[in-house]
Amino acid sequence: MKSKLTVLSFLFVLLTTSYNSFSQNKTNESAEIKNIVSKKRSFNSTYGFGYRIQLYNGNEQKARQFMARFKVEFPGIFSKLVYYAPEWKVQVGNYKTKLEADKDLIKFQDKFSGIIVIPMGK
Repeated sequence: MKSKLTVLSFLFVLLTTSYNSFSQNKTNESAEIKNIVSKKRSFNSTYGFGYRIQLYNGNEQKARQFMARFKVEFPGIFSKLVYYAPEWKVQVGNYKTKLEADKDLIKFQDKFSGIIVIPMGK
């Protein structure tokens, strides 16, 4: 009786394991998954990779003040002054994902208001 129970338990575990691995392979080959991956690749080719946090958008003098203040408040974090005529932008950080950028955005919001996460171009 005990050996019968052991054999049945073994068969149950074997069938459960083989079913799980079959269902995972089926999911990875799904047309829906391939469609999502192609959309993500298209987005990345259009908008580039990564994110930055934009602290300021406006005139040059204030942009330089914002950048200097940021460097004092958060030393060691990359900051960049960008000019797109006629406005100057202060952008900080190099983040691979939006989630990483959002985490630092929360830290920076205590010192700077009106800041946003922007995708980096190519």
